[in-house]
Amino acid sequence: MRYKLLGPSGLRVSELCLGTMSFGDAWGFGADEKEAHRILEAFAEAGGNFIDTANKYHEGQSEEIVGGFLGPDRDRFVVATKYTLAMDPGNPNAAGNSRKNLRTSVEASLRRLGTDYLDLLWVHAWDYTTPVAEVMRALDDLVSAGMVLHVALSDAPAWVAAQANTLATWRGWSPLVALQLEYSLLERTADRELLPAAEALGLSVCAWAPLGAGILTGKYTRGATTVPEDSRRAAANQARLTERNLGIAGEVDRVADALGAGSAQVSTAWVRSRGVIPVVGVRALEQLEDVLGCLDLELPAEHLAELDEVSRIELGFPYELLMGPQGQMVYGDLEPQIELPGAAPIRWR
Repeated sequence: MRYKLLGPSGLRVSELCLGTMSFGDAWGFGADEKEAHRILEAFAEAGGNFIDTANKYHEGQSEEIVGGFLGPDRDRFVVATKYTLAMDPGNPNAAGNSRKNLRTSVEASLRRLGTDYLDLLWVHAWDYTTPVAEVMRALDDLVSAGMVLHVALSDAPAWVAAQANTLATWRGWSPLVALQLEYSLLERTADRELLPAAEALGLSVCAWAPLGAGILTGKYTRGATTVPEDSRRAAANQARLTERNLGIAGEVDRVADALGAGSAQVSTAWVRSRGVIPVVGVRALEQLEDVLGCLDLELPAEHLAELDEVSRIELGFPYELLMGPQGQMVYGDLEPQIELPGAAPIRWR
């Protein structure tokens, strides 16, 4: 396992992040505490130190399971959790990004995790009601209080990240260090705005669902073609089994067979090739052991090109305009001769 600096911070995180949304049984599925601890132990033995959870996962059970594992080794791990999602349906202030919900959520998370500080706190989702300034100032207060070391943003538009970090820079508040978003060979819309924004702001990117809800593991292309009816997320997962997605999964299987690797390893390796940290969620130790094989897998250029092409999306306006033939209008005939620092073509491709 190698380690990366998280955004503009000095925090060193493993190149794989262990997601814990599958730890607990409050939602009718998931690993029990014993299996979850086996997974956490194997992840640590492989060199993993980056653990991602949330107060909402299994209504707090996931945090409790992680906290029960940490014990005296707590400082060895980079513990990240989230706040935003509703924890009390009858309380309008127990949801959203407000300062009040932030404070009460973090205090509850610290109790469940059995620690007095968080290495990283994610704003779990943008609520479109709380002002950006309130969120960033409230996050900075928790950093100043020593409850949180670093802050980050999950499931939000690129313009929010840009505005938030601009405000933080101007006012001397703690800046964002990372974005978390859905990203995989099946879901590449982050290529339009979020990944370029992260690059421009110097933020790390963590990708949830890097295996496309299991579709990119070969689960449906090498075996079953439907989602089990007893799955809590059966309808959502079944909707992912489109002709396009199954075609991409089939190409992953073909590349995996050519390389003598597993489909999950190829899919995760592709995400890593984009400079993104995969957030790997598993319910069983065997699944983790399979995915860890991606650390020894380097995808050859020709296979990367094949996977890029089969999963490519239309970027839409204004990118298609600026990167297409019309883009030449900006610099005229001189465009091919103008380069960015590092001798990169001026047009992003």
